Parts: sequence; structure tokens; C-alpha cells
Amino acid sequence: MKPSIPKGTRDFGPTEVLKRRYIIDTIRKVYEEYGYQPLETPAMENLNTLMGKYGDEGDKLLFRVLNQGQKVKKADLTALEEGNLAKFSNSLAERGLRYDLTIPFARYVVMNQHQLTFPFKRYQIQPVWRGDRPQKGRYREFFQCDADVVGSNSLLNEAELVQVFNKVYSQLDISVTVRLNNRKVLAGIADVIGCEEKMMDITIAIDKLDKIGLEGVQKELSNRGLGDDEIKEVSNFLAIEGDIPTKLSQLENLLATSETGMKGVAELKTLFHYISQVAIQVDVELDVTLARGLNYYTGTIFEVVANDVKMGSISGGGRYDDLTGTFGLPGVSGVGISFGLDRVYDVMEELGKFETISINTTQAMFINFGGETEAFAFKCLQELRKAGVPAEIYPDNAKMKKQMKYANTKQIPFVIFTGSEEMETGMLGIKNMETGEQEKVAVNELVNYLA
Repeated sequence: MKPSIPKGTRDFGPTEVLKRRYIIDTIRKVYEEYGYQPLETPAMENLNTLMGKYGDEGDKLLFRVLNQGQKVKKADLTALEEGNLAKFSNSLAERGLRYDLTIPFARYVVMNQHQLTFPFKRYQIQPVWRGDRPQKGRYREFFQCDADVVGSNSLLNEAELVQVFNKVYSQLDISVTVRLNNRKVLAGIADVIGCEEKMMDITIAIDKLDKIGLEGVQKELSNRGLGDDEIKEVSNFLAIEGDIPTKLSQLENLLATSETGMKGVAELKTLFHYISQVAIQVDVELDVTLARGLNYYTGTIFEVVANDVKMGSISGGGRYDDLTGTFGLPGVSGVGISFGLDRVYDVMEELGKFETISINTTQAMFINFGGETEAFAFKCLQELRKAGVPAEIYPDNAKMKKQMKYANTKQIPFVIFTGSEEMETGMLGIKNMETGEQEKVAVNELVNYLA
């Protein structure tokens, strides 16, 4: 049988892993600079933890883990006979792979509430799974790099998360635009047009604007039960243009009769005021068409897109006022963001950003000449490793051409020659593989030279 892997998943060789680690380390260091602490949760969660938190479309994309043993007998065969495949598949599974990191985080907070100090700031970098149709920038297994703070209503948290976006993408040298909106504004739109009960229908349709265009959104709104006049009013909101103050002014006029909508505008005003007080290199804009499809967002919502690559969003997030309430701990507001590691990686590859980054691990390789010189090289190697310099020796006394090819392939910067002459004089030959230059360095100076 020819080996293969499931669609939407990938293997990562050493080079890819090192590149991904560079991105992860950049994000992790910035998170820690802003006071976030690391957390990890299981790959599997109970299905009742996950179901109903992501909307109907999200529930369909959950990967379920089949029951084992006697529990298989609990399968609802009647549902299968009736063609109710959703009910049948749910009866076969009690657990599922996590869809994101936010719901498991909310579950963790509730379970550990008496041991935590609030506000609680955590970051989490782990894989998640979704049953999407695989395509460019969309995988069934992918990594998220989340940061959340719970137990605080302050919009300073949102302002700091914009700063996190700014610092990470500045360090990765990716030109991005951070788009902001507020779910209360979207709720206000539904309120103003008299369709409060269809707020989520409106949000889900608006969230598809980039993919299906305005006409597509209008058609979807119609399919979801909105009339022509209501669709026209929604379209008026989506047509808002201008700089941030102009957009806020237009929103105030359009949402004047909605208390919820006006609260959303007030929150946006405060947030943009905070942002104006700090140095931000990335583009930040108010995007009234930004919706974010997940059900649990209630306030500020974020989305980040790369300016020079067509990729869709590469980061996102938002405020959720009562996510822990679904697990029995109401009234704990939180806000968080997530970097899509795989999409950030794809953007950097497409832009050639890794070409200027040193991603090799081994800094030096000893050529193996065999005999006594092999033992001498092995002894010198230990001194480098003791000093924290990543180094290795070619394990076999092979032809020089083969050993040099190995060093070239692994992009090892320095090759060290320890033949009989070098062993007698204590002066080692070192070749810079990038420049081709060669020089002699005393054994006791080797660490300083390479460090």
C-alpha cells in the first residue's frame, strides 16, 4: 500500500519546522512581554463542551472521535434509518477534536476559577482541527497562537492586543492591515431595521462579503428571511466610507435609535482614542463590514490581512462577555486574538521573508578524517557543545566531497578541519561556507570564534 496522509494535513521537514519555530518564538516572546502566561489543553474535549459554541456551520465542521467498546451499542440506528445523519453521528461520539483554543480556555477558567488570579492572561500555541474543504490557506489541521485576558471589561486590553499585532508583524516584516469593528454595531443594525431576532443571520451573511460580494450577501439575506427594504438598509451600512472619524459619525447617525448600537460606537471611539496614544506602524482601520462568524463575540472584533498577498485573514479575535457562562460561571468578560501560524507561514514564504533569516541549527561541522584525528575532533566537539554552540561531526570517514555536500545541504555556516597537522599544531582549519574564506584558529579560541 502506498503511504499517504489525510487531506488537509501536512508533514513538515526540518527546514519547515525551523521556519515555523521562528514565527512561534516571535509571537511567544511578544505575548510574554505583555504579561501573558503559557497554557495547554487536551486535543480532545467532550462534545458537549464544543457543540453549540460556533454556530450551526461550526458544529458541522467538528471532528468527532468515535466511541469504543460497549459505548458503540448506544448508536441511534433509528436516526440512521430516518436519514438524520447529524443525529446519528452525534450518537456515535462523545468526544471531539478541539475546533479552536478559546472554548477550551473558557472551560479551563471555569474548572480552575478558584486557583486563578483575575484578570487572567494566557497564551496558547497548539493545533486545532476543522472539517473544512482543503484549499490554499485553509487546512483541516492547523496551529493557532492565541492570547486572551478574562476578568476585565477594560478596552485597554483591546488596545494592547492591537499593539501585539503591531509588534509581531513588524518583527516578522509583514505589511498588514488591522481591521476593527464591534459586534454591538452589528446588533444595532439588526435593531434599527426591526430584525433583532435575525442578528446572527445578518452577521453570518455579512461575514461572507469578501467571498461572495454585495449581491451575494443581499441574496443570502433574502434567503434568511429579510425583506427588500431591510436588505436595502443593511446595504446602506455596508456602504459607509471615509476615514475613521467620518465612519464613526455616519454610524452615530444611522444607529441613533439603537441603544446597543450607540454603545458599540462609543466603545470604538474609546478604543481608537487609546490606539492614537501609542506608536503603531501597521495600518489600522474601522471596517463596518467586518463581522466574524463565531457566535460568542459580543464587542470589539479584530481581523488582520496581509497587504501584499491574497490570503484572507491571517489573524483575528474579539471580545466575548459571557463565554464562561455556558459552563456555569456567568459575568466573566474576556477578549482574545489568534495568529494563524500556517497562513502567516504561507505569507512569509510567498514574500520570500525567510531568505533573510538564519534558520539553521548546526553552526559548525567537524570533518571526519578517521583514525586518531576522529577522536581529537570528537573531543573538540564537546567543548563547543558545552559552550552552547550547536555543532556536529560527520559520523563516517567518508570522501571529503560527500562530507562537504552534507554541510552545504544543511546550510552549516562553518566547517572545521582536524587532520593530523591540525592535531599536532593545535591550530584548526575553519572554512566559512558562505564566503569560502579559510583561516586557522587555536583550539582554545574556537568557542570564542564561533560564539
